[in-house]
Amino acid sequence: MTERLRQLGINSARSQSAALFQLTTELPAAVLARTLSIHIAVAVVRQGGRVMAAPGPSGCT
Repeated sequence: MTERLRQLGINSARSQSAALFQLTTELPAAVLARTLSIHIAVAVVRQGGRVMAAPGPSGCT
């Protein structure tokens, strides 16, 4: 299928990237993580957020 799309002048990698970018702008990080089977921290970073470390056992990060 990729070859056929290429013959038609359609770059499937670019389309897939655009679709994933669109998802990151429309879905909450938790839904994005579950849908793409990625860690929630990765989804947050992809949405332009920062992942804060949880406090350790002593209360320090």
